[in-house]
Amino acid sequence: MEFNDNDLRLLRQLMNYNKKTFRPIQNSENGETTAETVFEYRQEGKILTAEYCGGQIKKGHLIGLVDESGNIEMRYHQVNEKGELMTGICFSKPEILSSGKIRLHETWEWTSGDKSKGKSIIEEI
Repeated sequence: MEFNDNDLRLLRQLMNYNKKTFRPIQNSENGETTAETVFEYRQEGKILTAEYCGGQIKKGHLIGLVDESGNIEMRYHQVNEKGELMTGICFSKPEILSSGKIRLHETWEWTSGDKSKGKSIIEEI
């Protein structure tokens, strides 16, 4: 099923991430998520939560707020395979693909470690 521009605008207005699963397709070198990392999203009202693991990440959680356009402002914490507790801030902007799946374009920053910044893209699977 293909969607036209009007359909995609409507989908964005009705954006809800509840029970959606995402996987990274691109990340900056200083990031820890890989194609093996799986995110399980839950949403209640404007509050978004997720658990994630895989690849370099043993366990991670995020909590965020979703605005009326589906943009997400979130905070995350995770334990990597080195046993380090890492924390950060992320802003995600949704793109609705012609398939109706969601792709999130993310800009993030570590609040621990070297406090560097990066960009990533995750896609609904």
